[in-house]
Amino acid sequence: MAPHSNLALSPPGTLRDLILRNRSYRRFYQEVPVDRRMLEELVDLARLSASAANRQPLKFLLAWTPAQTARIFPHLAWAGYLTDWSGPAEGERPPAYILILGDTEISPTFGCDHGIAAQSILLGAVERGLGGCMIGSIQREALRTALNIPARYEILLALALGRPRETVVIEPLGPEGDIRYWRDAAGVHHVPKRALADIILNWGPDGVTLGKPS
Repeated sequence: MAPHSNLALSPPGTLRDLILRNRSYRRFYQEVPVDRRMLEELVDLARLSASAANRQPLKFLLAWTPAQTARIFPHLAWAGYLTDWSGPAEGERPPAYILILGDTEISPTFGCDHGIAAQSILLGAVERGLGGCMIGSIQREALRTALNIPARYEILLALALGRPRETVVIEPLGPEGDIRYWRDAAGVHHVPKRALADIILNWGPDGVTLGKPS
């Protein structure tokens, strides 16, 4: 399920290759399990990653059994731009989740720690032949109630994990500037990306400008 990109290909296993293959996968082979040991290995990558002021306030709730994942799935939203799709059907749902929580007894705020942790986990998943999706659209209080999560833990992100059952491709952003992802008739998921020259600012005699350096 490696994504196509208009960017230069990278040798397998390099960081660039992992990043190119680390797409937001929303459909999985639900029957292919991801066990607790695998989830622990992925969380260990997050544990070893950077944390603001080294506070390390994140906690991780692991779900890998059908009973556990069924309690999480109803409280997640899956693809805001796909307005005619309510999420993966039975048989394509993630066989595992990692919920990233913030321990407010360690820190009242969490900065970008959960984003760093999530990226480390997802890159590790890709390295192991898996894929995932970082989900921030969560019915947080309903999920808290469903899982009986204590109030001290703020629900930050849900990571859906499994063996991807879809192809995701990177496309150049069109001239109209529409950044919305879309699916074609074959079910291939297309994700527009801005060009490198469109995101790097350059020094100039009249100040900072966007575009190719003069």
